[in-house]
Amino acid sequence: MTSLPGWNFDTFAEGIRAAGMAEPPVSKVIPGPVHGTDRMITNLASVNFLDLQRREDVMRVLLDATKQYGLATGGSRILQGVTPAHVDMERTIADYLQKESAISFATGTLANIGFMSAMAGTQSLMKGLSMVNRDVVFVFDRDAHWSLWKSAESLKFGERLFSFEHNSVESLEAILKKLQGKRVVVVFESVYSIDGVVAPMHEIVDVCEKYGALSYVDDANGFLVYGPAHRKFHQEYQGLLRSTFIMVSLKKAVGLEGGLIAGPRDAIAAFELLSGASAFTAGVLAPAAAGTTYITKLLTEQEPEIVDNYLAKVADFRKRLTDEELPITDTETCFTSLVVGDEHKCLRLFGAFLEHDIRVPPYVYPAARRGQAVLRIILNASHTDEQLDHFIEVSKKLREQKLF
Repeated sequence: MTSLPGWNFDTFAEGIRAAGMAEPPVSKVIPGPVHGTDRMITNLASVNFLDLQRREDVMRVLLDATKQYGLATGGSRILQGVTPAHVDMERTIADYLQKESAISFATGTLANIGFMSAMAGTQSLMKGLSMVNRDVVFVFDRDAHWSLWKSAESLKFGERLFSFEHNSVESLEAILKKLQGKRVVVVFESVYSIDGVVAPMHEIVDVCEKYGALSYVDDANGFLVYGPAHRKFHQEYQGLLRSTFIMVSLKKAVGLEGGLIAGPRDAIAAFELLSGASAFTAGVLAPAAAGTTYITKLLTEQEPEIVDNYLAKVADFRKRLTDEELPITDTETCFTSLVVGDEHKCLRLFGAFLEHDIRVPPYVYPAARRGQAVLRIILNASHTDEQLDHFIEVSKKLREQKLF
């Protein structure tokens, strides 16, 4: 084995191999309720939680768009352009989010990076065409996703980057008071996937408006799931619609790859050049764009009961976990975690579940706070009763063995 003298890769690699995390798992099936090659295991890691690609109508849309547009983007959207499928997708989602316009990116992470590039940077393209944002200040929820913090890593903390206590409107207001007179963007998430907590979005936007700050909410986890009046967190999601910008991920309810930012028309138009992530790299594949439009209409207009039934299944599963007194997070969203705490214990528990043909992913620092490691459970709409029974029985057995 080749080593690199003076570097720590060998020691680090040995550590992650010992933790069972050195190589990604390999699977020959569509990501969903099961995972594997020769041996299928119950998969509680897939963010494709509605499993819609297995529907014939959805797959037909994806295949038809592939035949028409292919699988190559041909280049960045500013040079190569987009397809009618992209135009339809962006209009559909902008309308759904009650915004003037939307722009798509290859992933949600690239959308977040593109947003920060556009809002924090200074661009001078030619005489009379420039954008000077070097004075803009950002205030993050301290539990914001890694992709958001990564996108802001060039900003000096305490000068252009601040954080407020998780979901604390009081903490946010205290910071905004000190920043009065500056151009400020407040960045937070709608649903936090580690603990399932939903942000008090009305109250956050209220404070932003009070102090003249823009708001950017990452709705990667709740898009197309929460919002309608008959579902939980409707009130909070009315607050989301008031935010200046909304980012959505296509990985979760849609089950495809991509991200979009919706907001004011002129700002979105400027992002074409200012974001970098749209000007210098490829975007959403056309078949994914076509599929997203179809699935968005399916879930919001034609068959909203798909989500209703899924949420009912999640609620029933959570009740079973609670009845067995398993240590799960409190908030009743589609993100449930087994609370473990110690990082090493969490990784051992991950391995123990694998031995019982169950994949439930460990979230340790930096995905979770230090000393607050969890195993994150994502129920799939296609999980069988037998698979869920097996998970609960194994969980009880591992608890008896004092693994958690």
